[in-house]
Amino acid sequence: MKKSFGTLVALVLIFSLVLAGCGGANNGNAANGGNTETPAAGANNSAADTSGPLTINQSLPDKEILSKGPDGEAAVSAKTLQLTPEELDKIKEGNYKAALAMHYAGNDWSTAQIRGLTDAFTRMGIEIVATTDANFKSEKQVSDIETILTKQPDIIVSIPVDPVSTASAYKKAAEQGVKLVFMDNKPNGMEHGKDYVSVVSADNYGNGVEAAHIMAKAIGEEGEIGVIFHDADFFVTKQRTDAFEKTIAEQYPNIKIVDRGGIAGPNDGEKVASAMLTKNPNLKGIFVVWDVPAEGALAAARAVGRNDLVITTIDLGTNVALDIAQGGMIKGLGAQLPYDQGVAEAILAAYSLLGKETPSYVAVPALQVTQENILDSWKTVYNTDAPETVQNAAK
Repeated sequence: MKKSFGTLVALVLIFSLVLAGCGGANNGNAANGGNTETPAAGANNSAADTSGPLTINQSLPDKEILSKGPDGEAAVSAKTLQLTPEELDKIKEGNYKAALAMHYAGNDWSTAQIRGLTDAFTRMGIEIVATTDANFKSEKQVSDIETILTKQPDIIVSIPVDPVSTASAYKKAAEQGVKLVFMDNKPNGMEHGKDYVSVVSADNYGNGVEAAHIMAKAIGEEGEIGVIFHDADFFVTKQRTDAFEKTIAEQYPNIKIVDRGGIAGPNDGEKVASAMLTKNPNLKGIFVVWDVPAEGALAAARAVGRNDLVITTIDLGTNVALDIAQGGMIKGLGAQLPYDQGVAEAILAAYSLLGKETPSYVAVPALQVTQENILDSWKTVYNTDAPETVQNAAK
């Protein structure tokens, strides 16, 4: 990680994707008191429908998007995006081709993104000619993009492993007229409207706010807590921690953040949490920046018999969902919506094909997840039922 800048940036992206359990391959990835509203169980995204306009899940709560984009720009809510039946018919006439260049495809976040993209592109009659997995290696992603370009796609949807070393490959694609839509981040030196269509992400700031409200409620709005943050300069994970800490400071004056510990990677959570608990025996809770290191914090607390510790985090992975369902130490989290994010990315690609104006940064709403709404939330996040283990635990 520290041996080279390229490695650092690659790992930064690995951790930021975090996304709904996106922090690791073993996973499933309200400013005024939070919002526990959850879409009705079984509420589906319209991407898989065969009639009507194409949108993301319109039953999601209407929330202000609090995150800012890679260049500090305000976000447009993905709920405002729409393709009419007439526009869908027009897209179908183009016989367009798309490709998906993933940073990593071996987790539930990526799987859900790909399903959302696939469902949406299917409704548009757009063929997906390639789906690649860079396995977190920037040089592999550059090679993947070169191979994709030989298939002459009209669209590439991608999340750059390294915004520096992959930039030239994406620029080459843009120069060839390929419509580029990015997940979460954009390559360095690329301009909206000229080189790429849009960047789409979760409302990471909003999810940090939700995690703060859950923490405050669980510890009775008073006591000492710790924060485990991502020790890297990446705007997605930084927004989560900033949001959590600001919400606690401004809305819960009797809660004090007495310790902060940084992690370089997803496997550092247990080590950092263990040191924090040893140093601060009176800690009532720990916020962890995403779910995989939160699993480490859970292990550290169990190791010292601190089953009363409260943990909150971001991203709905299988293991944290199971602990939430069981009423364990993880009391809740702010969840990303990767399926809807994929649908939004596909809609924006279609906007560009139609010559419609596209915002530079789009985000899907934040979602508060607790034991009370865990099964409905899983359905909302992944557009499928929760794993049987989580369903059984919730019963």
